[in-house]
Amino acid sequence: MQLAVSDRQFEDDASPDRRDGNQSADRSLGRVVSCSGARASITATVSGPALASNDIWAIGRLISINLGARRIVGLVYEMRALKPVWDEAGPNIIAIEVELLGEVADLQDGTSRFESGISTYPPIGALAHRIRSHDLAAVHDLGERNGVAIGTLTQDAAVPATVCIERLLSRHFAVLGTTGVGKSSAVALILRKAVAEKPNLRVLILDPHNEYAHAFPENSVRIDAQTLDLPFWAFRFDEFADIVFRGRPPVEDEAEILREVIAVARSRYRSTAAHDMARDLGSSVLKRPLDLGTRRPAEMGGAADLAVPYRIADVFAAIDELVGLHELRYPRATLRSLRVRLESLHADPRYGFLFAHANTIETIAPVIGQIFRVPHHGRPITVFQLAGLPSEVVNAVASSLARLAFALAMSSQGGYEILLLCEEAHRYVPQDQALGFAPTRQAIARIAKEGRKYGAYLGIVTQRPGELDPTILSQCSTVFAMRLANEADQQIIRAAIASASASTIAFLPSIGNREAIAFGEAVATTMRMRFLEQRPGELPAMAGHEPGAARRREPRLEELVARMRGL
Repeated sequence: MQLAVSDRQFEDDASPDRRDGNQSADRSLGRVVSCSGARASITATVSGPALASNDIWAIGRLISINLGARRIVGLVYEMRALKPVWDEAGPNIIAIEVELLGEVADLQDGTSRFESGISTYPPIGALAHRIRSHDLAAVHDLGERNGVAIGTLTQDAAVPATVCIERLLSRHFAVLGTTGVGKSSAVALILRKAVAEKPNLRVLILDPHNEYAHAFPENSVRIDAQTLDLPFWAFRFDEFADIVFRGRPPVEDEAEILREVIAVARSRYRSTAAHDMARDLGSSVLKRPLDLGTRRPAEMGGAADLAVPYRIADVFAAIDELVGLHELRYPRATLRSLRVRLESLHADPRYGFLFAHANTIETIAPVIGQIFRVPHHGRPITVFQLAGLPSEVVNAVASSLARLAFALAMSSQGGYEILLLCEEAHRYVPQDQALGFAPTRQAIARIAKEGRKYGAYLGIVTQRPGELDPTILSQCSTVFAMRLANEADQQIIRAAIASASASTIAFLPSIGNREAIAFGEAVATTMRMRFLEQRPGELPAMAGHEPGAARRREPRLEELVARMRGL
């Protein structure tokens, strides 16, 4: 085989390349035998029964091609033996395919700098060898940007994997991976680093599995169905209508009736003088708001969508007065059906967070203070536990929270930065436009597209990126791709990653737990990394399933039923 180069010649050519005289003479060395615009082929001679001691030639490793003062960095993505039979005793010639990523150059001050792209391609016969730790660190150096270590490189645990928190947040980020690979643990680590780096950051976690509160025992608050006060009047009309009609299309005229009676209730709440209140109870004022309801919302100036308090009793009264009119505008059966819906909702203890204290809260201020930690009192993270809420309200609640997050960031004029973290994000912004809740999609999309201008940031976590709206994912400029076995999910990453390191995607089905391929604006270059190991008290855990937690008493049947009813 003409491609082979003798071990003696390898040794002679490698000697000047050694910076350390104590380096082993048995270095794994190769030669470039072909080169294209983005890839190169290398052959090397390996002796022995296995390649374990020569892990330089391993899939996913970075190698160096020596050009003197510059070294080309390549990523190994394919290997094969050139002989059909492996020789246990003698030398074996292997071919290594590498993807060319960039160059490391020595500077006059003695430091090294990595530059993406290739200015000088390697000649045939150029020496290839294990990349030095110094060069590996230069490849992943953030330069003038402040870096925070969130792990180590898989190839060399002595080299930290750093990210720029400012770029990570302001350009949005995504953590993708199948179940059980450590997504939630990685997210908890990233959030802990982010709040330590940015004191004015507020984090709102939409937690569908009630697992994140355990990860932040000292700097977070937990909001669940029992501690939440989110008055019904704080919802936009389309959000409240989704709650009332349980996510199903309303019966004909019911939505229009609901819009009108809400306008009446808000009008009556604004009237503070006693004589104005008495006048509102008359038919003349009743007709005016109801007549307004026949016009389009744009003509009303969005009256039914303003966060202006109103009483549910006034809504019931307005429906009753419509039923009592001589000239009916709507069928009495439809009016009574809507009233029954609202009464059932109001009486259901599971919806107590909507009605219990709604009329003791006169402005949206205490709601924002509780959810977005203003002031935070040392606890800037809010874990919003969605698992305890009725499934019919989750979409509307997520929409309302995303909308408030954007409004708070914009109104604070840079005083507060808000990170909205969406676990199981494909539930809120699915790829299929016919699925999901349109207002939630719009609220999250607004943060993704406009939020960075005002300090509203988005974090996306999902196990099925193939089911996520690609428009939302495209706005995430930094991605941590963990193990993904599904081909459709891998294709999403393949489309997002830089073409110069597209071969990295081939590793996604087989990378280990806590490992990720990170790429985007918050990292210097695409890197395969392992997240830092965390203490048990810093890991997410579902309620009752904390590591080492004692087995709980089995509740009685009556207790289970009471909990299911929200009592």
